[in-house]
Amino acid sequence: MPIARTAPILVIGGTGFIGQSLVERLVSRGHTVTLPCRDREKVRQNLIPLPGVTVLSADVHDPHVLAELVPSHAAVINLVGILHGSPAAFRRAHVELSDKIMAAMQQAGVRRYLHMSALGANPQGPSQYQQSKGEAEAHVRASKLAWTIFRPSLVFGPGTCFLSMFADLLKLAPLVPLAGAQTRMQPVWVEDVSRAFVRALEDDDLIQQSLNLVGPTVYSMQELVRYVGRTAGTPRPVFGIPDWAGQLQAALLSVLPNPPLTRDNLASLKVDNIDPAGFPAQLGWQPTALEAIAPVMLARGRARDRYLALRQQHRH
Repeated sequence: MPIARTAPILVIGGTGFIGQSLVERLVSRGHTVTLPCRDREKVRQNLIPLPGVTVLSADVHDPHVLAELVPSHAAVINLVGILHGSPAAFRRAHVELSDKIMAAMQQAGVRRYLHMSALGANPQGPSQYQQSKGEAEAHVRASKLAWTIFRPSLVFGPGTCFLSMFADLLKLAPLVPLAGAQTRMQPVWVEDVSRAFVRALEDDDLIQQSLNLVGPTVYSMQELVRYVGRTAGTPRPVFGIPDWAGQLQAALLSVLPNPPLTRDNLASLKVDNIDPAGFPAQLGWQPTALEAIAPVMLARGRARDRYLALRQQHRH
């Protein structure tokens, strides 16, 4: 049966902009939320003040910690994902952790599991990111839990996402040589993603379903970067580069603390990140277009207030 409105939910990996949107939405629906994280102080400003949210400093990779956390909750949501790292790091974050979470759930008798994957997830995919996400999906499907898998394309929203990354780059660069320029994406708003998670808790028809979360419009990477430049008031020439130059670009950028492009990211760009079927009809609404949100996100002045107004409107 659907999870009760006031049920306690355990959200793992919920400190990013997707997690913040989801936790706020869960609380607004009456749920209480437990949010384990590596450093409680880092999320104090955004999430700790929310009523009904308990933020804990905890190592979720420790099976003993999970064994203590899981039993008191009606459902577990796993949002953990990394974009950079070694093959071992990808597997630890995406495969091994989800296996540990599911094992703790089986032991505790907690069945409802919502799993964040990615649209390009594929055990035979070209990148370590896609392979590890695909392997984790296979393990989830093989489990005896009441699972739902979410596979978003590029997600945009406040905080660190491709919109802010491109906008910062375009402020500095007189022109943009772009690897993977013709790879196609279908960006989806974070509020549509978090709404889908909450809907799944309330609708048993979404159990054992894999949902591709995409926006209404397909863009090439080149089109996306050009759009961000025009919208942010920093239009720049954007042109594609051959694979060998992309490899060199990725190698040079990989040395940065938070690189905008690595060789594994470049490998992911070998396949399109779209779903021609569009946003899942069974969710019951149409996704919000990038053009409705990006101008507010990239604007100056009272942009935050305008964004919050749009978000509040969407939540009603």
